[in-house]
Amino acid sequence: MQKSLKKSYKFAFKTAAYVTIVASVFMALFLHFFHELDWEFLIFPFACYVVCFAVIQYRVENFIYRRVKKIYDDLTLLESTNLRQQPITTDMKTLTEEIDKYARDKKIEIETLKVREEYRKEFLGNVSHELKTPLFTVQGYIETLLDGAMDDEKIRKKYLTRASKGVERLTYILKDLDMITKLEVGDLSLNYETFDIVELVQNVFDLFEMKSAKKKITLTFDTDYITPIFVHADKERIQQILSNLIVNSIKYGLERGTTEVSIENLIKNKVIVRVTDNGEGIANEHLSRLFERFYRVDKSGSRKEGGSGLGLSIVKHIIEAHNEKIYVESEPGVGSEFSFTLEKAK
Repeated sequence: MQKSLKKSYKFAFKTAAYVTIVASVFMALFLHFFHELDWEFLIFPFACYVVCFAVIQYRVENFIYRRVKKIYDDLTLLESTNLRQQPITTDMKTLTEEIDKYARDKKIEIETLKVREEYRKEFLGNVSHELKTPLFTVQGYIETLLDGAMDDEKIRKKYLTRASKGVERLTYILKDLDMITKLEVGDLSLNYETFDIVELVQNVFDLFEMKSAKKKITLTFDTDYITPIFVHADKERIQQILSNLIVNSIKYGLERGTTEVSIENLIKNKVIVRVTDNGEGIANEHLSRLFERFYRVDKSGSRKEGGSGLGLSIVKHIIEAHNEKIYVESEPGVGSEFSFTLEKAK
């Protein structure tokens, strides 16, 4: 408790002086008219001043302190951690600054909670939609079969195949959700190893060669990498990142287009891997939300292409788990470039 402060002393000094002057004038007038005014009267102003100062200082500080303490107690009920860690002050300027800072912090906190609440509602809506679509599909095919369609061997096989694809999609979504949850809470461990990133990219090219061939999209490097480029990371997770980015470039790329991968030295111990396509591109207003769960630029078109809607969110989490950065640049009608950094092997 800080009771002795300059401002309260200044107030007491001035108030005591005013009271002393007024009291001394009245006393002088009283003695002049009713008694003799002698030298002993000179003691009165000093005694009056000291007594007034002590009483005023004590009363002011206790008066202010009780009310300030009530403010602190009220704020403590609102879990004001910062205020509880500080001594109670009777300095009005300091108190005002603390309350203003507290109010600003609470305003930011409330705005953040509102944003999170909106995100939560949107996220739950997206999860519901993503799970509902394959569930209803599976349910519809099964009910059709139970209603008698299973007696027809061709229809039975066709509907069971479609129902199986719906279940597969559900499994894919739940698997991706589980992975994101583990990445967010830090439960998914990374197995670091040294590997050739050029070779890994080529393996991913080979993996999606047939998929790209259907749209006549060429998967290529920007140049011939004759010597290996070794990086230190989780090889399986980096392959997952590359697969996701390359599959997206095929999905949203133009027919007879190109997906190009380049690997460049960024700084002494870093490389940057770029995946560039000449597809439809992404409008600028979508870029800031591109890595959110279930966020889709073209909701109808994206769902036709399949996928869980969690791919880019997983990519971002894996990159961040490696303590690296991911970037995106895109222009509608020109194409997109996703790039991420990796640590070079020593």
